[in-house]
Amino acid sequence: MIDIGINLANPGFDADRDAVIESARAVGVTGLIVTGTNAEQSRAALDLARTRPGALWCTAGLHPHHAEEWDDEVRAALAALLTQPEVVAVGECGLDRFRDLAPAAAQEHAFHAQLELAAEHRLPLFLHQRAAHARFLAMLREHAACHGVAHCFTDGPDEAAAYLDHGLHLGVTGWLCDERRGDALREAVRIAPRERLLVETDAPYLIPRDLPAALRGPRKPHRNEPRWLPHVVATLAALRDEDPRDVADYTRANAVRLFGLTPAG
Repeated sequence: MIDIGINLANPGFDADRDAVIESARAVGVTGLIVTGTNAEQSRAALDLARTRPGALWCTAGLHPHHAEEWDDEVRAALAALLTQPEVVAVGECGLDRFRDLAPAAAQEHAFHAQLELAAEHRLPLFLHQRAAHARFLAMLREHAACHGVAHCFTDGPDEAAAYLDHGLHLGVTGWLCDERRGDALREAVRIAPRERLLVETDAPYLIPRDLPAALRGPRKPHRNEPRWLPHVVATLAALRDEDPRDVADYTRANAVRLFGLTPAG
């Protein structure tokens, strides 16, 4: 399996990062794409990716929460990172009107600039959208050549259909396992074509709500980790009436194809 979105540079992993990677590998999660959320974190993600060629890759971008950081210096830093072979996507980028931690105009300016960077570098996008579907989709349509994944997709069938029509993939997380708020997503993944589905943890966030206590173990039980990606895969498989091994295989193949990965071994 390949976890296409993990915040492995997050300080929450500083004490045991290697153990997190190895415990994931032990359950079959042999590839991780480390998320970059601003220039500094994108550089840190690249440094991590370089430690394990063929097992770790990364993205480089500016999350909408950091949109006010965008300037010529940030653009130049990200453009330089995007030339590195370990960097496989532009992002995390997009729009977030749920928390509104940056003004809408700043978010749109930074997103537009990153859409241009993706086109220039011919890289897929690692996209964030929350409570901004209509404007997000309109901006994507202004850049018809752009492709990528709607990271941590949490919406329903209508939004899924719109993104699929635009050529995007859907990144499925442990949100799928949340009985309080995952109904729309569960409906969406039942109808999505298998060639457009990817799986991710978004760790250390979004630990599957229904994860059995016995699986959590003693190590930071409330922190999400890539070793629990098989639980997301099993939930996705059950919803689609598929074999979990098949889901693991085709989501891995989709990640390899979309991001141009060359896994070791």
